[in-house]
Amino acid sequence: MDFLVNLDVDDLERGIDFYVQAFSLEVGRRFGQEGVELVGGPAPIYLLAKDSGSSAYAAAGAVPGAQRHYTRHWTPVHLDVVVVDIEAAVERAIAAGATQEQPTVTAGWGKLALMADPFGHGFCFVQFLNRGYDEIATA
Repeated sequence: MDFLVNLDVDDLERGIDFYVQAFSLEVGRRFGQEGVELVGGPAPIYLLAKDSGSSAYAAAGAVPGAQRHYTRHWTPVHLDVVVVDIEAAVERAIAAGATQEQPTVTAGWGKLALMADPFGHGFCFVQFLNRGYDEIATA
């Protein structure tokens, strides 16, 4: 089984610039002006060009009239990016256009930085310490 990550963006070139700079990804395949594949991480990321204000829900039974917007929004899905040096990762992402939403916190299992990309998608940097999640795992 493989996972593919699809992210809507309202500016494809700006999306490419951000994800290449922030995460050291590389452009794989292009799909005309509609999308691009970014490679170099554990799963390919596909940036899909979708205009702000376009229909956000195409599935039957979805919220009628919902439109895409690229301000910060909550979604039950986000990416966790495991890094070796969280301070360097945060600095690099901010330089590329990300926003750090809260100060980095440290727990027994590791460090966590809550971030958002320029398109309103949430992601977190995680730096494991000690035994990582085994520090808090229960039977």
